[in-house]
Amino acid sequence: MGVFMSYKKLSAQYSRGSVTAVVVLLLLLAGGIYYYWSSSTKKDSSADAQKKRSAKPISVVTAVAKSSDVNISINSLGTIVPTTTVTVKRLVDGQLMKIYFHEGQNVHAGENLALIDPRPYEVALEQAEGVLAKDQALLDNARIDLKRYENLRAQNSVSTQVYDTQKALVHQYEGSIKVDRAAVKNAQLQLSYCRITSPISGRVGLRLVDLGNIVHASDQNGVVSVTTLQPITALFTIPEDRVAAVMQKFHSNQKMLVDAYDRSDINKLQSGMLVSADNQIDPATGTLKLRAEFANKELTLFPNQFVNIHLLTETLHNAITIPQVALQYGSKGGFVYVVDSNNSVHVRDVKTASSQSGNIVIEDGLSVGESVVIDGLDKLKDKMKVIPVKKDAPSEQGHKNKFKKEQ
Repeated sequence: MGVFMSYKKLSAQYSRGSVTAVVVLLLLLAGGIYYYWSSSTKKDSSADAQKKRSAKPISVVTAVAKSSDVNISINSLGTIVPTTTVTVKRLVDGQLMKIYFHEGQNVHAGENLALIDPRPYEVALEQAEGVLAKDQALLDNARIDLKRYENLRAQNSVSTQVYDTQKALVHQYEGSIKVDRAAVKNAQLQLSYCRITSPISGRVGLRLVDLGNIVHASDQNGVVSVTTLQPITALFTIPEDRVAAVMQKFHSNQKMLVDAYDRSDINKLQSGMLVSADNQIDPATGTLKLRAEFANKELTLFPNQFVNIHLLTETLHNAITIPQVALQYGSKGGFVYVVDSNNSVHVRDVKTASSQSGNIVIEDGLSVGESVVIDGLDKLKDKMKVIPVKKDAPSEQGHKNKFKKEQ
């Protein structure tokens, strides 16, 4: 009887534990189903929201394809080089007595720049002139004696030897006169070197020697340098694959325009002409060196200045151009987003030619007057609706700010 009662208690306890386990399992299953259903609902809601947002038109900035004349140029870095630059040196020794120029002054050819003490050379000139006068008197006297001997010889009153000796003496003095005259010219030349003049017209630089110094002809440094600024030239290079086309026009006497821009390549400084080319291509760089000349009337170009050179090679008339930022690249090449009349964008493959001043020439794929997207390209897809804002429109900035907020 006791054993039977124990068995009943164990059975009751086991039944209660099974029921509890089943209840727990059912609760866990219900929680999992609820969690799965909630997650799916949230995902569907997020996808729907994202789909709705993606379907919302976005603001983009557009530009119109235009027809214009486009200059095709070869762009290169150049250095301004003067046509002539001279370091003026002294040719005689002496003390520097005067300086006639101001640093940075424009001078003309033959204008006085400095003066070396001329007194020693004036004395040397007077000495040479004195020797010349002395020998000239001796020559005159010898010629008188020769004439007298000629008359006596005709009367057989003087021997031939005496006559020949006198004749030789006259020739001797004539030779001395030539030497004396050369000495006088040399003294005059040395005296003229005391006055230092400019050999060319141009602008003087900073003086290289101070007043009062003793200078020598053998000194390495000069007195001052003079540089021609008007006209002035620029040296630049072009790649060897463009040499044939440029040289063909150059040798046919066609004037080739060259523009010089500043370091930023924005501000044009001068316009000039191509004047010469080197006779060989540099094998180290594969380029040919060219020289352009500029009038430089406003003195905007200065020696050793670095400039951006634009060599005009061709002008395309009535070419279709768009801003270069509108062009995108894909697996098939270049393309643009074209905005139609319904404010929908369409991907359009285009064929490009060359770019110039931020614009690019379209050879095929686009017509004049069509609008292309130039800002807001990162979120565009084919056939997407947009809110176009023309470039340079008054409300452009507001739309740009709106576009940034949407991003």
